[in-house]
Amino acid sequence: MRRSLIWIAALAFAIGCLLLACTQQPPPAQPAPQPAGAAGEVKEQPAPAPVKESQEPPPVFPITVIDSLGRKVTIEHLPQRIVSLAPSNTEILFALGLDDRIAGVTDYCDYPEKAKLKQHVAGYMTPDLEKLVMIAPDLVLAESIHEKTVLPALEKVGLKVIVLSSHTMDEIINNITLVGQVTGSSAAASRLTGQLSARINTITSKTATLPVDKRLRVMYVIWYDPVWTMGGKTYIDDLITKAGGINIFSTDFEKSRIVSPESIVNKNPQVVIVTGMGASADAIAGNLKQQNWMQSTEAIKNNRVYKLSDSNLIERPGPRIVDGLEEVAKLLAAVN
Repeated sequence: MRRSLIWIAALAFAIGCLLLACTQQPPPAQPAPQPAGAAGEVKEQPAPAPVKESQEPPPVFPITVIDSLGRKVTIEHLPQRIVSLAPSNTEILFALGLDDRIAGVTDYCDYPEKAKLKQHVAGYMTPDLEKLVMIAPDLVLAESIHEKTVLPALEKVGLKVIVLSSHTMDEIINNITLVGQVTGSSAAASRLTGQLSARINTITSKTATLPVDKRLRVMYVIWYDPVWTMGGKTYIDDLITKAGGINIFSTDFEKSRIVSPESIVNKNPQVVIVTGMGASADAIAGNLKQQNWMQSTEAIKNNRVYKLSDSNLIERPGPRIVDGLEEVAKLLAAVN
């Protein structure tokens, strides 16, 4: 029973990550660590230095924007009390230097450290409407997973909601721009996205022209027994491509899915990247490496199963996604 509950929680997080609007984070480039063998640890990057609001020109409101669901939303005045319903949204707010305006976050908003001190108003998909009404936020940043149930409930009580969602790294950058617009922090967002885009371009300038036969076949694993991985139309798939690899299930299905041992063997991954979403990355990597059917894959034969110690660098669609890109790109370059 305990194992089943953990597995269900892991799957919920995996699906949420892909609908997130699981990923995004940052600042000047941080040095990416070298992989340390078959289970190379990747150390957590330090928090980005936020851009100070004092550098902003006076914002002009009202402003009308289009959010990730295509909804037209008008923000009447500069938001002073903001609630974030996703860890990635919280990280964007902190990266823009807006932490003094954050009135509520989810139970999973744990980065940077100051985020843990904010009032908790929601689980992953279960905001406490009573708390939200009491806080009286003038802006709520939700994600696409909230579209069917949470969003209508929030709008019913008169809350102003912007929904963020992303399927590519470019969309993550666009979301940061959007948050800057609706919070009167466009200049800060422009500086941040400029830094992030420059770091992305540094990598893609080397990987964009790589032919297929020079790209390593990558399987990204977030759970084992059964194996749960990422398909196409996800920012993780996009990240693997930009890093110089090929997601082996990119063209087989969209979002995330359980895959069979037979399909993995047929795809023959050359590199396996394991994260600890919902369980220990050590346990997941260890389970995979022990399976008889995995022994025929190049990843096992060449001792290329790598675990990331902080899955949030890749699975939260916020500014730190670029830290994740840099680490995966360096890992693949070292292996290739």
